[in-house]
Parts: sequence; C-alpha cells; structure tokens
Amino acid sequence: MTVPNLPDHYPPPPRQTANPAPPRPVDSLRRTTSIDVAWPDGPESQRLFVGRARDYLTGADGTGRTLAEGEFSLRMTEDKTITEIAADPAPEAIGQLVGARAGGHLRMTLREIMPELIARADPLYLVLDDLSGTALVSAFAWGQWYPERMELLRRRLGGDEDNPVLAQRANVCWGLREGNSGVTGTSLENVADADAGHLRNPADPQGWHAFAEHDGPGFRRARRIDVTRKDDLIRIDSAFQDSAKLREGGRVAIHEYNLAATVDAESLEVLSLEPEARILPFRECPGAVHNLARLVGRNLAQVREDVLEMLRGPEGCTHLNDALRALADVPRLVEGLRQPA
Repeated sequence: MTVPNLPDHYPPPPRQTANPAPPRPVDSLRRTTSIDVAWPDGPESQRLFVGRARDYLTGADGTGRTLAEGEFSLRMTEDKTITEIAADPAPEAIGQLVGARAGGHLRMTLREIMPELIARADPLYLVLDDLSGTALVSAFAWGQWYPERMELLRRRLGGDEDNPVLAQRANVCWGLREGNSGVTGTSLENVADADAGHLRNPADPQGWHAFAEHDGPGFRRARRIDVTRKDDLIRIDSAFQDSAKLREGGRVAIHEYNLAATVDAESLEVLSLEPEARILPFRECPGAVHNLARLVGRNLAQVREDVLEMLRGPEGCTHLNDALRALADVPRLVEGLRQPA
C-alpha cells in the first residue's frame, strides 16, 4: 500500500474530556459498558478483567429501569491467553474461550461459538468483543504508577533497533501510518496526560452501572450509547474512553471519542455521522474522523461489516472503528424503547 506524504507539522492532539456523561434523555434507552483491568498479584502476574454491561430504559417522566445486563470475570496471561472465565448470565459456550488469545481471532471465535448473543444484541457480547482492544491498551496503566515502567515502554515502542514494536505496526491504523510520529517514536512523551474526568454525572447517578473497583494500578474502557426515536428518525449519542488510575487519585485518559448519528427508522439508512475526537495520543490521530463520511448512506445493521471493509488499516482508527461497530446493536435497542418504563 502506498501511503501519501503527510504534513510535517500538526497541532497538538486533543486532550479535553467531554465527561461527565449528559443526563439520560427522556424516552431513551442507554447502553453502558465497562471493562476494568487490574493486577491483583503484581505487574508480572496475570491480569484480571471484569466486564459489565447494562441496558437502561428511561420513560417520559425521567424514571427508568434495567432491561438487560451482563457481566464476566476472567484471567489473562501476558501473551493475552485467557486462562479462566465466568459470566452472569453465562452463555453455554463461555468455557470455550479458555485457551483463546485476545486479538482478531478471538472476535471470530465469539461469532462462531456465540452467534445467539449477536442475534439478540446481548449487552454481554459488546464487552466480550471489546476484550481484544482492552488487552492491547491496558498495559499503559502501570506506567501511571511506576514511571520507570513507562520509560521501559517508551523504549520498547520508540523504534528501538532491537525491538521496534510500533515500527512493526506501521499502517495498522490512521494514527500509526508509516512515517507518523507514533511510529517513528518522535511523540511518545506524554501520550497520556489528559484528565479523564468522571463518567457518572452527579445530576444523574443512575446514568451508569456500578464499576468494578480494585486497589493498585487499574485500566478502564468505558462506552455509552444513548438511543432515542421520534417519528421516523433515530438519534444516537455515544461516547468511548480508555483511562487509567493515577496513584495520587483521579484518572488519566489516552483515548476518547464522542459520536453522534441520525438514522432513518424504517430503512436504517445512516443519514449523518458526527465524530468528535476528544482525547488521542498522537498528533496525526484526529485525521481519521474524515473517512467516516463513507458510511453515510449505508445500512446501520451492516455497520460491523462495512467498517471492516471500508475503514480497514490506515483508512481508520482502531478505537473509532470499535465505536462504530458497536452501533450495529442500535436497531435492537430501538425495539426496547417500545417497552413501558
């Protein structure tokens, strides 16, 4: 693939959170998901992943109730192999994930052994699908507590002749296109220095499910999807954030996007997509938002396949693509709006 020459100078990457989440709209359905990662036995031990997801219906008077929820807990080795897993409610095939490794193959395995979760847009599927991305990014959490580990990570990622990790990943996404600062190692300082804020809005304590909390370093991937319908128009307001705990308290974010969309309720044609890059690690990363226009006019129910086909590799951003793929569940979420709150 030939990658065009890119400008030498960019503005600094965005570093301003949109948190807290807005209060739940009336007559809406909100899906929230989170995966919290901890190292209960130290940095060289297996990681503990706790994923939680909830669908919450809000009526015309602002009161709400839970429509569906799911949770998993698993252990994972340094090479991303799942060694144990439990879920509630537990799909019959959940045990088949033991021995699998987080990555693209894990997503294929999920589709093969748990197609029923996809068919009914089960909230548990979204957090299981998010395991691969979470496993890849979560290691940066240790560097927020132990600077020497962050320095080691910078040396490993920064084009080291003996271990040029990011150089090997050139063109896997827009931000890591060949020649970009994230590949050459010229902007690895302070890739995560943005205040993550607080997800939960004090004015809307029911706006998020309960998070898994652990002592010591920790990582969290969190998603929110608000869905409303008026007449023949579906409106979507979604958000995504990767963050880590700070030793002194609070959290620092490395990735955050907001994404708004409108969809024809009958045909499911995507009428508009408005991405907003809030926090990103490298100066070139925000450019990925411009290619989303390719999805306007497509069918929302096919967005998982369209993203893989149209925004593959350096044509898209891994994290923004995940935010888009999650919208494939919206048609089923809209059905939940018909239930009484």
